[in-house]
Amino acid sequence: MTGRARTVKGESVVGTELVVEVGAVAHGGVCVARHEGRAVFVRHTLPGERVRIRVTEGGTEDRFWRADAVAVLTPSPARVEPPCPWSGPGRCGGCDWQHVLLPAQRSLKAAVVSEQLKRLAGLDVAVTVEPVVGDVDGLDWRTRVTYAVDAGGRAGLRQHRSHEVVPIDFCRIAHPEVRAARVEDGQWPGAETVEVVAANTGERQVIVDGEIVEGRAHVAEEAAGRTWRVSGGGFWQVHPGAANTLVNAVLDGVSARPGERAMDLYCGVGLFAGALADVVGPTGSVFGVEGSRQAVADARRNLHDVPWVRLATGRVDRVLSSAGPAGVPDAADIVVLDPPREGAKSAVVRRIVARRPRVVAYVACDPAALARDLATFAGHGYRLTSLRAFDLFPMTHHVECVAIVEPDRPS
Repeated sequence: MTGRARTVKGESVVGTELVVEVGAVAHGGVCVARHEGRAVFVRHTLPGERVRIRVTEGGTEDRFWRADAVAVLTPSPARVEPPCPWSGPGRCGGCDWQHVLLPAQRSLKAAVVSEQLKRLAGLDVAVTVEPVVGDVDGLDWRTRVTYAVDAGGRAGLRQHRSHEVVPIDFCRIAHPEVRAARVEDGQWPGAETVEVVAANTGERQVIVDGEIVEGRAHVAEEAAGRTWRVSGGGFWQVHPGAANTLVNAVLDGVSARPGERAMDLYCGVGLFAGALADVVGPTGSVFGVEGSRQAVADARRNLHDVPWVRLATGRVDRVLSSAGPAGVPDAADIVVLDPPREGAKSAVVRRIVARRPRVVAYVACDPAALARDLATFAGHGYRLTSLRAFDLFPMTHHVECVAIVEPDRPS
């Protein structure tokens, strides 16, 4: 095992095979088994199964091991034959739940979100993971795919927790327009990565090591009643139904009104800022913050017709601090934040609550980071009032949440 494998403590047990009873699902596309009191995080299995596992990481003195299920002795009723032949031990690591019925995948994700909220934030929340339009049986949805290139110049996808490249015929979760680029059939000598972007307007980009070799410098995406310019390699949700789904969930959650002051943190190319601006109108205001200069340039272009939107470039914690640029609002009625996978963290949460918003909409791609930040909000007098979860990443363990947070004592 190469890449992200951790340092082994004691004598390595990699390759050891055992028969175990599989317990509950855990965060990260694994289930938990026990061997002589030690937790073993097992991929390619389901709760309640009896399986033969092969250890992929661990030593005799480690607190836990990682393993693959290499034979299923007692299968779960939710088990199916994976639709992708590249899914399984030692193969592509991109999908975690190819072997699971789609409704059961969503139940597993809901259990993980609930467990993370309970363990890290002390919250008992019933979670339902909602499907969204734009995929077929959990396939054909991913509109942005980054392929790795092996030493022979062939594109593929990486093994789980490894730098090893698995050459494939095509990716089953990739959108048809991504597959039409036929990256897997080509030769890419000297390249490290090949990214394909398929916009919902029909435009396509192929980007090799950051350089666009097919398509324009930007693509146009349509969502929330607008056309959005997204420069090559810039962030946009990868599921075709994601942008509208998230905008609708945020607007439903915050119930914005004309004249209100809103903030859009980690605003990207301006998706939530634009949606909020349409509601608060010219008597209101929207202040967006984003670290990527190119994304802010795109956002200015996208929202040039809405003068009550102002944008700032920089790290969110620094922009919101007293040392930030002049004109940063010191109060807000509504805050929307869509942070990276590691979450907003305590400094940003503190600076949000200091502005005493009446409501916060937190868009989260990692339930553990969300739970930690919700615990910080609670410590400052803000509580979770609703949560929706969406299956924006079928066949994988990832899930997107929209949490609505409000003060315990509304001002």
